[in-house]
Amino acid sequence: MIPLVQPYLAPSQEMMPEIEKILYSGYIAEGETVYQFEKELGKFIGNPKVLALQSGTAALHIVLTILNIGKGDEVISTPMTAEPTNTTIALTGAKIVWADVDPNTGLLKPESVREKITKKTKAVMLVHYAGMVCDMERFHEISEETGIPIIEDSAHCFGGKYNEKMIGANSRFTCYSFQAIKQMTTVDGGAIAFQREEDMAEARKLRWFGLDKKVPRLQNDITRAGFKYGMNNVTAAIGRVQLRHMPEILGRYKENGRFYDKALKGADGITLVPYYNQTEPSYWLYTMKVKRRDDFCRKMEENGVITSPLHHRNDTHSVFAESKCKLPGMDEWYGSFVHIPCGWWVNDESREKIVKVIRQGW
Repeated sequence: MIPLVQPYLAPSQEMMPEIEKILYSGYIAEGETVYQFEKELGKFIGNPKVLALQSGTAALHIVLTILNIGKGDEVISTPMTAEPTNTTIALTGAKIVWADVDPNTGLLKPESVREKITKKTKAVMLVHYAGMVCDMERFHEISEETGIPIIEDSAHCFGGKYNEKMIGANSRFTCYSFQAIKQMTTVDGGAIAFQREEDMAEARKLRWFGLDKKVPRLQNDITRAGFKYGMNNVTAAIGRVQLRHMPEILGRYKENGRFYDKALKGADGITLVPYYNQTEPSYWLYTMKVKRRDDFCRKMEENGVITSPLHHRNDTHSVFAESKCKLPGMDEWYGSFVHIPCGWWVNDESREKIVKVIRQGW
């Protein structure tokens, strides 16, 4: 079977000595290795203001805390995402307000977001779903006009670009996930990229109980309770090795994605997803719309290819019942979208096979 997702790990002869070095160094918690990883990650994305964390969920929670979002507030979000995007908002006590998605892309629709803004709106949560980049030009216009901050959930879009800049160099907050199956994994982990130094300084304290690690512990004064969300040196050591391979690994995702863009154009039963102006997808999952999706997935599996819509629309979960509303764009999108394998493990022969099976029909 050609899997839909598969973690990439650097060769053991390169990875294991670095892990062992940290494990037996006497210092395995957050320390210099984490800070080196942050510097290298910042250089990679083109933004030096980066903090490494335990998870992408931790990243989202810290950002929402910096914005003082809580009970009585509203956060506009998308139902087309993995659940942590929205369960994290729910943890703050704020109400999630669903905006609709563009039925052509599955991404949050700027016009719908604008319609949902009220005096209670404290943030807009964007998700670059499956590695496709949202219509950032229009969302930045909305943010500038209203003063409402944009949070980019880039768990799916490490290596994607807007306006020729990596995702992570465009908005006030960008949150990453390095969880097991992401394009870059540190086994588990995450990060935040910032535009403002003051946001980064506050986040640095929030990730470690509210303490400032730049100040000796006995001289610290906690002014705001924080969390235990820091990355450890073992995870960071994995991340440093993984980063060395990201140009090649991300390049393969993108090469495969662009191949599908051309090879599947005009295929019967397929509608390709358009990409917004000045955006470059990361192609974490290659996404398209198909007729008779169940039949399509069955045919692909019979031919040794795993395909799936993968994610459950969040607005149907009971925990979000008070946010229920009509979302016609989401209804249209959700009934037909599907993902096919696109990652580093998909070689030339495999992708040719995938296209051939699709063009045979189902």
